[in-house]
This record gives sequence, C-alpha cells and structure tokens, in this order.
Amino acid sequence: MKKLWFKAKLYGWGWYPSTWEGWLIIFGFVAAESLLFSLTRFYSLGQQQALLFVGLSLVLAGILILICYKKGEKPCWRWGK
Repeated sequence: MKKLWFKAKLYGWGWYPSTWEGWLIIFGFVAAESLLFSLTRFYSLGQQQALLFVGLSLVLAGILILICYKKGEKPCWRWGK
C-alpha cells in the first residue's frame, strides 16, 4: 500500500496534509504564492498585474489539487464517520 501524503477531510470535500511530505507541499505552495505576490507588487503593471497574479495563482492551485489527488485518499463528499 502506498503512503498517503494527504488524508480526506472528515466533513466536506478536500484533503489535509498527514505526513511531512504533505506539509512540505503546502509550505511550498504558500511560499510560491507569496513570491508571486511580491513579484507582481514589485512590477506594477496595473490591470495586467491583477490578471497575471490571478492566472498564475490558478495554475499553482491546480498543481496543488493535482498533487493532492495523486498522493492522497480518493476525494468524495463526506458527512463525518
């Protein structure tokens, strides 16, 4: 059986990190978002800045969801035990 980095939430849909690898992925995501925010603030581009930030944030979120899907429990809607 493979080691799961993310466990399914008890209520709702989604995951939470259950191993150090999962936490590393979460911290990496937060660091990447922070760096992205800092870079888009540094290079003031107006409306383009906002679109760039939103677009790249969606890409990062998609990558995070893909990793959670591949390395976590099967996602489904849960109502407790």
